[in-house]
Amino acid sequence: MDEKMTITFLGTGTSQGIPVIGSNHPVCKSSDPRDKRLRVSVLVSWKNYNYVIDCGPDFRQQMLANPIERLDGILFTHEHADHTAGIDDIRPFFFRQGDIPIYAHKRVVKQLKRRFDYIFADDDRYPGAPAVKVTEVEKDSPIPLADLHVIPIEAYHNRLQVFGYRFKDFVYLTDVKQVPEDEIQKIQNAKVLVVNALREEAHHSHFNLDEALEFAIKVGAEQTYFTHISHLLGFHGEVEKKLPKNVHLAYDNLKIKI
Repeated sequence: MDEKMTITFLGTGTSQGIPVIGSNHPVCKSSDPRDKRLRVSVLVSWKNYNYVIDCGPDFRQQMLANPIERLDGILFTHEHADHTAGIDDIRPFFFRQGDIPIYAHKRVVKQLKRRFDYIFADDDRYPGAPAVKVTEVEKDSPIPLADLHVIPIEAYHNRLQVFGYRFKDFVYLTDVKQVPEDEIQKIQNAKVLVVNALREEAHHSHFNLDEALEFAIKVGAEQTYFTHISHLLGFHGEVEKKLPKNVHLAYDNLKIKI
């Protein structure tokens, strides 16, 4: 049993992933495996516990590449499809374990119930449909997960509220454009920060590279990893060389220990 926390980057791409369907962009044609990016998600593991942050359309593929026997829960950042569309693929875990715990803002829960009503049905359930146990996440209420209390961090994806999460010395934020000052206080003294860095050009709802670097400096984590990366950011190997020594581009299947 590993006492250290292991972070596995299941996916580090944007809503389209890399390569983008039908694209002739050079990054989409790259032979570097670090330039192949599934939709963004991470697995947080410690002792015998496994929690996933976001469950996008590549969830099945990600779990086959990084197999775990048990899934203790899913934390959702927000309701967009690249973060939620894989929820049906929790079925193998449900068949072995029963209802799978999920954690999300009440708005996100409402969206999930509308789009995946059969998962949330109380009566006349379709045989074989998975089921979940819902916990609504609130801004200033730590979440008891196994033997930890995880701290929600509120941020904004343009005007849409999103949650990031702090597990001890690990902070995960994605799809953010603004993080209020009082929420940044919750991130201080983290050892590892993960945050989105979409591309070099400015974007209305995501940090671009300069904004992500500025945010990394402000937080001051020992190590920062960028995720939710577009093909427009450039080749992994070239971008990585330009970053400060304690800032890195994450890539699919990268594992780090804290």
